[in-house]
Amino acid sequence: MKFTLSQQDSKSKARAGVVKTDHGDIQTPIFMPVGTAGSVKAVHQRELMYDVKAEIILGNTYHLYLRPGLDILEKAGGLHKFNGWTKPILTDSGGYQVFSLSGTRKIKEDGVMFKSHIDGSKHHFTPENVMDIQRTIGADIIMAFDECTPYPCEYGYARNSMEMTHRWLKRCIDRFEETEGKYGYSQTLFPIVQGSVYKDLRKQSAEFIASTNQEGNAIGGLSVGEPAEMMYEMTELVTDILPAEKPRYLMGVGTPANILECIALGVDMFDCVMPTRNARNGMLFTSEGIINIRNEKWKDDFSAIDPAIGGHVSTFYSKAYLRHLVISKEILAAQIASIHNLSFYLWLVKQAREHILAGDFAVWKDQMVKKVSTRL
Repeated sequence: MKFTLSQQDSKSKARAGVVKTDHGDIQTPIFMPVGTAGSVKAVHQRELMYDVKAEIILGNTYHLYLRPGLDILEKAGGLHKFNGWTKPILTDSGGYQVFSLSGTRKIKEDGVMFKSHIDGSKHHFTPENVMDIQRTIGADIIMAFDECTPYPCEYGYARNSMEMTHRWLKRCIDRFEETEGKYGYSQTLFPIVQGSVYKDLRKQSAEFIASTNQEGNAIGGLSVGEPAEMMYEMTELVTDILPAEKPRYLMGVGTPANILECIALGVDMFDCVMPTRNARNGMLFTSEGIINIRNEKWKDDFSAIDPAIGGHVSTFYSKAYLRHLVISKEILAAQIASIHNLSFYLWLVKQAREHILAGDFAVWKDQMVKKVSTRL
């Protein structure tokens, strides 16, 4: 993988760049649709490619390991061949999912024992086998195995968890460096900064992660319930430490406003389930603000969902028709809303990139944050 910085904004820490992988280039800043179990919910790969214009998608190690399983993925030739996606893929290590199973898992120094949410069977994740699992899945970017602390979190727990995450990272790097990819293209390992909402821990973790000299770096353990201002404070602290010549990925963030504010703090890559999850509940993100399509006011609004962002779905279907589908519980409603919301997120980061390159990002960002946060 190679990262090239194209432009640095003069009035913020926003930057535009290009991540080069064996499956294609990624223009940053970028939003990555979440395809947990090998698919982005309710969206075809063709729609991701041509309507949403996604440049990279996510898969999840925990879910793919349990189902369809590594034997199927390896027989297929990796996740790219299995699901037909030809552009880059990033895999989350499964740490967040495992640690969210608080009642059915045990964390020890060697790794984590957990029970499958599907059938209750017992499994063991270690830094080493999580590297092996992600090698088999075949993602272009794979994540280190870490512990994602909850919020709120006591200082002592956050410190011990961070220190264990650092020890696990050393094991991840050792395993990653002594193994090779299985499908003939290169893979990249991103370590993850932890430390909850404690400045000294975040600083210590960011410095440690930077010292490992990997090709990219991630920021984890945020957007887990803490106030937005606290998330921005921790993000800025960390981005000031992580090397500027490598991409920075803020995991699990977030709302359109969160993304714009964090681009301004120097983050390059984002992912979140919000656009598809909220779509299935009738919430639409648009260039003018947030729409609850269930509301009576859209019943006879025959204007397009959002003509400003372009794309087939957002310009072809009316708000009234989509509302009818949602109220009628038609499956097509989830498809249209999901494609629209993802298209909006990709449009938003592309607009951010264009304004960084044009030199007026800071002014545009402040205007857009107000717009995208308005409920229509």
